[in-house]
Amino acid sequence: MTQEMTSAAASGTWTLGDLRVHRIGFGAMRLPQDGTAFDPDAPPGDRDRAIAVLRRALELGVNHIDTAAFYFSRLRSANELINRALAPYPDDLVIATKVGPGRDASGAWLPHATPDLLRGQVEENLRQLGRDHLDLVNLRIVGTDSIAERFGALAELREAGLIRHLGLSNVQPHQLAEARAIAPVVCVQNPYGLGVRPEQEEFVRSCGEQGVAFVPFYSIAGAGREAGVRAQAGAAAGAQAGQGTDAAVLSVAQAHGASPAQVRLAWTLHLGEHVLAIPGTGNPDHLAANVAAGALRLSEDEMRLLDTAHRSAGPTG
Repeated sequence: MTQEMTSAAASGTWTLGDLRVHRIGFGAMRLPQDGTAFDPDAPPGDRDRAIAVLRRALELGVNHIDTAAFYFSRLRSANELINRALAPYPDDLVIATKVGPGRDASGAWLPHATPDLLRGQVEENLRQLGRDHLDLVNLRIVGTDSIAERFGALAELREAGLIRHLGLSNVQPHQLAEARAIAPVVCVQNPYGLGVRPEQEEFVRSCGEQGVAFVPFYSIAGAGREAGVRAQAGAAAGAQAGQGTDAAVLSVAQAHGASPAQVRLAWTLHLGEHVLAIPGTGNPDHLAANVAAGALRLSEDEMRLLDTAHRSAGPTG
């Protein structure tokens, strides 16, 4: 498929609270370093290239960028790169960040923040991004326990004007319900992709019925990521299902003259108008290809083929 100068506008739009965004966005996690995200031994990413990629993303119509203060390497910080590349920020740019996890200066993970510490994490994101408020803050969760205290702390910061909108990351349906009883939730950001976590299909649909955006962060999972998820879950049979998923993706990709990654993104966007995508890359060519995927239209037969392959992958943990 052609990708030259394809705009993110081709993917359609969704409104996060009162913030209208194109459904193809950009994830900043990969910008601080080359290689595996969060690997303390990975070499720092090229600063000039990262800045150029961010600026190019906006030129291509991207107006939704996902980041976090804990996206950093030894020499690079995603938030600092965003600030350097894009400030003063365009009025229509929505920057979403996450709080909950933290890392020390060496890159080692810290215990998730208590309610008292969340304000400090919000203020650190404000400082790094050079803003007086955050457009969207996602509370990242591990486990299935109550999130009322932590989400309530962020709701207070929203009332104080430091946060415009709130979201959740890595949550279960009952946690979404718990949070919505406290304050409006504009999005859920969970691991999901073609062949990844098919058991969450009903939750994806339910979010749309509630007017909540679903923002998957495995939308270009690929065979390598899928294998990693399955290995963590101990699902040996899942590897064979993954091969079936890859075959279906490749068949559709060849029919459209597209890449497998573009088909995965297109499938994601076809799940519903409320489903957004935030693929990340430090490569300008990959960026253009990701944005172009928003214009790829799949037929009903192709969607049935891909849906069948997706569901056959089985639970992945």
